[in-house]
Parts: sequence; structure tokens; C-alpha cells
Amino acid sequence: MTVGNPTKHILKFAFPLLLTNLGQQLYMIVDASIVGRGVGVKALAAVGATDWCYWLIFWTVMGLTQGFATFVSRYFGDKNYKSMNKVIAMSTVLCAVIGGVLTVAGILAAKPLLNLLNTPDDIISGATTYLITMIAGTVIVTAYNMAASILRAFGDGKSPLVAMIIAAVLNIGLDCLFVFVFKWGIFGAAIASVSAQLVAFLFCLVCIRRIDCLALDRDIWKVDWNMIASLMKFGIPMAFQYIVIAVGGILLQSSVNLQGSIFIAGYTATNKVYGLLECSATSIGLACATFLAQNYGAGKFDRFKIGVKNATEIVIAMAVAVLTLVMFVKRFLLQSFLDVNEAGGLEALDIAVHYLTIMTGFLIILYLIHVFRKALQAMEISLWSMLSGIAECVCRVFMAKVVINWMGNDALFVSEPVAWLGALLCVMLPYLHYRKKLLLTS
Repeated sequence: MTVGNPTKHILKFAFPLLLTNLGQQLYMIVDASIVGRGVGVKALAAVGATDWCYWLIFWTVMGLTQGFATFVSRYFGDKNYKSMNKVIAMSTVLCAVIGGVLTVAGILAAKPLLNLLNTPDDIISGATTYLITMIAGTVIVTAYNMAASILRAFGDGKSPLVAMIIAAVLNIGLDCLFVFVFKWGIFGAAIASVSAQLVAFLFCLVCIRRIDCLALDRDIWKVDWNMIASLMKFGIPMAFQYIVIAVGGILLQSSVNLQGSIFIAGYTATNKVYGLLECSATSIGLACATFLAQNYGAGKFDRFKIGVKNATEIVIAMAVAVLTLVMFVKRFLLQSFLDVNEAGGLEALDIAVHYLTIMTGFLIILYLIHVFRKALQAMEISLWSMLSGIAECVCRVFMAKVVINWMGNDALFVSEPVAWLGALLCVMLPYLHYRKKLLLTS
């Protein structure tokens, strides 16, 4: 990616990533839809009540693996294959240890945390079952995210796409089997998701083994504490930004839970669609991470700056397109999660529509965050990304615990856009500062 048209590189790499993320989000949506329509509104609320608790673990894994993969991209761009292979080996060791620790800690904390968050009595049993089952698959999720990140670091966005397509089809099939045939309910939906992730990881692992410059000989696995320290020094701040975001979300969830299971169900339906809306931005962000890291590592700062500019233009156009589309299909889309003929179904749908309408109006802010976070990440500046996560946390907590006292439930609906704005300011302004230094070195 160090030669050729930057926009074409970003779009070409982002397209399979977009399809991959869409596949991942769609099968998560199918999970929620099958639970909501096949089990009931309260079952959907139970799944939704666990979202931020699970994301605390999932985003920690995602932040670490993306941080580790940045080193792979930079060494690959610099053609330093020995260091690149060492990074991959040490990253694998770290992921195995971290995944195990998170699994044990998460399972032990699941039920107490849900109680602490005021989870309603009529859904706490289902929420506990779903959360513990999902957490039990943390090592698998960690392995998949690391494998997919490594492939993307090499510029291969197609293999993770194929892996996700296979996993999505398998997940839908297992969902239907476990929920409708075996009658396993919420537990069945969770088992289906974990099983699909395992298949996705195995496929990515096969693809990694085919990479020519990959040479993970016995010597390369010897523990390099300096390398591990470097990886953790960069990866921890990246993970921390997601951790504090999730903590803010957990505190927000505690306020949502006080509104009752019907409100939670409507809120959950929109949050599932939210993942779908963010796909475009996530894909461009991941493409930027690889493109920018390779060019920064190769010392091609002009291409680096052009890449950020072009990516900014792309995500603004995407945000406008997504906003326009959602305005036409929002009610139909949300009805896929909720049976309006069930008691409380219509009320939950109205809540979901109101929330989605507000959220989509501020998508441009969300999309820009992904570009500027990845730009700073490629420059090995992780502090501001961490601070942006803290800003998100503070904004969510402020809206959910303070503003709600005079604004009512609407504070919960606008908490996301306010959090996005705080996060954007913490990455965009620092990037503009560091960009001036790049101008001097170009």
C-alpha cells in the first residue's frame, strides 16, 4: 500500500472489510431477531441487558489485537520480516494468556455485575445465562480477532470476509436449530454465536499458514520480554480506551434498566441496528489503520496525510448515504426484532424508532472518530485515543446520571451523540497538531 492511488487502496481494502463487518453484524442481528421474535420481548430485553457487560470484554480483546497488529503492519511495510514474525508469535502468547484471564474473571463477575446494574427481576435469569455463555467463549473470540487482524495487517481483507460469511451462515443455521428445534432459548443463541466464531478462527488460521514471509520456527517462540513490553505498552492504552467506553456504557445501562423490561427491549433493538450503521465507518477505519501504518512505517508522510484526508471525505459521504437510507426503512427494520402483537411489543417499537431517529442524525460525528483514531494509532500515539475513550465514558455517565434528572428519558437517547462528540474532539484536534509536525518532516 506504499505505492499507487491512496483512495483506491483504502476503498479496495475497505470493501471486503465492510462485507465482513456487515456479515458479523447481520448474524448478531439474526441472533437478536430470533430471540425477540422466537422467544419474546423479555428475552430480547435479557440479551440487551448484557450488551455493555460483554462489550467490556470483547472491546478489551479488540483493542489489544488491533494494537498488536499495528506492529505487524509497520514491520511488513518496512520489510523487516524477522521482527514481524516475532511480533506475531508474542502476540499469540499474549492473546492466549489474556483470553484465559478474561474468561475466568468474566464468569465470576457476571451475576454480581448484573445485580449491581439493577437488571429487572423478570429478565435477570436469562441475562445471566446469556452473558456467562458468551464469556465462556472469550478465548475463541480473542483468537479470531487476532487472526483476522494479522491477515488485515498483510493487506488481506478477503480471507476474514470469507471466514465471516461461513460463520454467518453457520450461526443462522445453529440459531434456528438450537432455538426453534431444541428449544434452548437464550442459551442456544449464545452457543450458536460462539460456535460460529470458532469456525471463523479456524478458517483464518489456515489462511495465515499460507503466507510466504511467515516463518514461525521454534526459536521465534522464545519469550522476548522487550517485545512483549512494547506490545503491551501500545496495546494497553488502545484497550483502555474501549474499557472506559464500556464502563460508561455499563453505568448508562444501569439507568436504562430502571425504566423496565419493555424500555430495555426497545433500546436493545436500536442498539443492534447501531452496530449495522457503524459498519461502514469501522471498515474504513480498519483500512486506514493498515494503509496509514504501512506508509508511516515506510516514511511516506505525504501519502499518510493524503490517506487521512481521503478517508475523511469517504466517511462523510457514507454517513449521509446511511442516514438517508435509514429514514425510509427504520420502522420496518426494527420490527424484525419485536412482535407488535405481543404485550408491550408496540410500545417497545415506538421507543426503538424514537431512539434510532435521534442516533442517525449524528452519524457523521461517529464516522469521523474512526478515521482520526486510526491515524493516531498508525503514528504510534495511543494516549489521545485513550483520552477519547475517557471522554465518551464521562459524557455517557453525565447524561445518564445527571442530565436525566431534568431531561427525563430523552437524556438516554441523546447520550450516544454527546459521547461521540466528546470522543471526536479528543482525537481530531490532536491529529491536526501532529499533522503540522509531519508537514515539517515531509
